[in-house]
Amino acid sequence: MPEFTSAEYAAIFLSLKVSIVATLLSLPFGFVLAYMMTYRQFRGKVALDVIVNLPLTLPPVVIGYILLILLGQKGFIGQHLLQPLGIKLIFTWKAAVIATAVVGFPLLVRSIRIGMETIDQGLIQASRTLGAGWFDSMMTIILPLSLRGIIAGSALMFARGLGEFGATIIVAGNMPGVTQTIPLAIYEYASSPSGDSMAMALCVVSVVISVAVLLFHEFLTRRMIKVD
Repeated sequence: MPEFTSAEYAAIFLSLKVSIVATLLSLPFGFVLAYMMTYRQFRGKVALDVIVNLPLTLPPVVIGYILLILLGQKGFIGQHLLQPLGIKLIFTWKAAVIATAVVGFPLLVRSIRIGMETIDQGLIQASRTLGAGWFDSMMTIILPLSLRGIIAGSALMFARGLGEFGATIIVAGNMPGVTQTIPLAIYEYASSPSGDSMAMALCVVSVVISVAVLLFHEFLTRRMIKVD
């Protein structure tokens, strides 16, 4: 295996950083949205469900281009909200976080919804009968019993973030040491006649990280089953 330089270590670190930040930022929104889709009835619920799951069917490049239009200097959000505040997102690692969050968000919400849908409704009704408000029921019953779905969704989103390429390269670019993640580095080395060995080495690193995440998820799930 070839020896990594600072550029490769930076790509590995940035991939982990982007995936972790995207997952952590998405968790509260994913939980609230999953709660609304599971326990609330409102007009436009079907449309919201379609919008949330749309990134699963759209090509990542399309998602990246839409984000570029929205967040760019001439985009609605970029021009009217970000520029007056002096915030620049496009072609920064923060743009990679946003792209990763958008692409992986449906996996997070779907896993949490599955966890919520398995909760015995009698427990929630009993808590309401005993005088618990919706917030108390959510914090003492729904949240603890949804932990498996939250952990599964977080693991899936993190793993998906490690492999994100299409949307990221559109909104963040492929700048070594700045916005270059593992998939972008692999793409660059694979396009070079002498970069096959380094591309393979980064592939191995990506596989190892993904397997470690899945094993950690399996470990937590088994521990929770034993506790139950």
